[in-house]
Amino acid sequence: MTQPHPDTLTISVNCAVVTISDTRSLETDKSGQLIQQLLVAENHIVRAYAIVKDEPAQIQQEIELLAKTANLDVVLCNGGTGIAPRDTTYDAIEKLLEKTLPGFGELFRFLSYQEIGSRAMASRAVAGVYQNKLIFSLPGSSNAVRLGMEKLILPEIRHLVSQMRK
Repeated sequence: MTQPHPDTLTISVNCAVVTISDTRSLETDKSGQLIQQLLVAENHIVRAYAIVKDEPAQIQQEIELLAKTANLDVVLCNGGTGIAPRDTTYDAIEKLLEKTLPGFGELFRFLSYQEIGSRAMASRAVAGVYQNKLIFSLPGSSNAVRLGMEKLILPEIRHLVSQMRK
């Protein structure tokens, strides 16, 4: 698919990766590792990485801490976006966002629908801006992470960050 205004930017984006899970560890966090690998492959910089329990206060505390990091542009979260009782990521992040990017969630669910069918409606993937940082929240499955990163985030991350820096 062609872009209406092809990106000629070659900037490296400073990123943080946050996995939200009650069960994952550094050794078992395949989705967090995948996000980092995909970022590095596109010459972006991973400045921080954390695993946080699916507790709203802990999620918000981590995002607030990262938002204060001067050399950070984007926070990429994964996990906790469903509707199970322990899935609180969307609720915690959505309350912090100063601006939302509704198209991100809409497009993510559309692309997911093409892969997994109607179950895609249960995803509460969300993106927006908090304290001049882009925040993306993806489901925790590696397939969902790959889809969101390759089809939505990586193609637009440089453009979105350049817009934030204006």
